[in-house]
Amino acid sequence: MVLDSFRLDGRVALVTGGNRGLGRACADALAEAGATVIAAGSKELDLATADVHAYVSELDHIDILVNNAGIIRRAPAAEVTAGDWDDVLTVNLDAAFHLSQAAGRRMIAQGHGKIINIASMLSFQGGIRVPAYTASKHAILGLTRALANEWAGFGVNVNAIAPGYMATDNTAALRADPDRAPGILDRIPAGRWGQPGDLKGAVVFLASDAARYVHGAVLPVDGGWLAR
Repeated sequence: MVLDSFRLDGRVALVTGGNRGLGRACADALAEAGATVIAAGSKELDLATADVHAYVSELDHIDILVNNAGIIRRAPAAEVTAGDWDDVLTVNLDAAFHLSQAAGRRMIAQGHGKIINIASMLSFQGGIRVPAYTASKHAILGLTRALANEWAGFGVNVNAIAPGYMATDNTAALRADPDRAPGILDRIPAGRWGQPGDLKGAVVFLASDAARYVHGAVLPVDGGWLAR
């Protein structure tokens, strides 16, 4: 049956940044669909320094990887410090690649697997006062396509979700900005900021057999933002 193809029973999923916000919603959704979920947060996995290959190898097997963990540092481009630039790229891009590489090797060997990267509206746009974040999310989009090209023939699906403006810790300052928040809300056709739970359907779909012929896709979950 069609609905059965969305079930994830017996599969093991690793979700980075899975203890809160978008990551928590993704982890909950995968668990609700039947997967065994490992939600890696800052206490379990230091994404900036850990040997992520060793971390993945400790799992009995891995069927699904969601590269969700990310940070943002806001400052005018002329004032961004080298440390802030490095921190954002390390967490948002380097960790996603190394985790994908480690998981991908195992998925290729077993002949199946799903990797889901969390992209952004800033995978398509420039943004304001977030140059490192924008660069990292543009790179995530390219990385998704590059890995899909190489691994699709091995039964490994690599795709991405691009959330719109979501009500999370990362956007708290933006939502509180009396100058920018109203303009953002006015542009969202759905008329509201997204909630983490709005990602649930997308992550289950891309993690499931229903998406077995979907490779290198980026699925916006943005309330219609990119359609404007």
